[in-house]
Amino acid sequence: MVNFFPDLSLVELSPAQAPWSLLLKADPSREQIESYLPDSRLLALNEADSVRGVLTLTPREPGVAEITSLAVEDEWQERGLGRRLLLAAIEQAREAGLQRLTIATGNSSLAQLGLYQRLGFRIVGIETDHFVRHYPEPIYENGIQCRDQIRLALDLGA
Repeated sequence: MVNFFPDLSLVELSPAQAPWSLLLKADPSREQIESYLPDSRLLALNEADSVRGVLTLTPREPGVAEITSLAVEDEWQERGLGRRLLLAAIEQAREAGLQRLTIATGNSSLAQLGLYQRLGFRIVGIETDHFVRHYPEPIYENGIQCRDQIRLALDLGA
């Protein structure tokens, strides 16, 4: 595989090293992040000592893990970092013998929905009004109110 970002390195961080500013871009609820962070594996793309992108991978039921956060710094958006983090998570999940990866996003996250589906994730459910019920302030993205949570899954196969 060609490394288009030779100055970026993929590293694993401990929960104590969590890049909060990035994690809060993916989920504005610190309480929600704190609920899964201790059990999660944190993958980061670093440039020198600066985290440019982060992904959290959280075990769920046996054989299943959820990508609970994925965020890239604004100035590094649309440069393939999210895809690179997702591919690393998929590879690690396969190596660990997992059968399925899941991820959830909002109905207004149009670019993310496209990326996940291009990598093979399929829509498996929609929880209507999830973000209205669970977040005190309305969330807007791409001029659309984020109301519904869309769940996707990737079957890793045997």
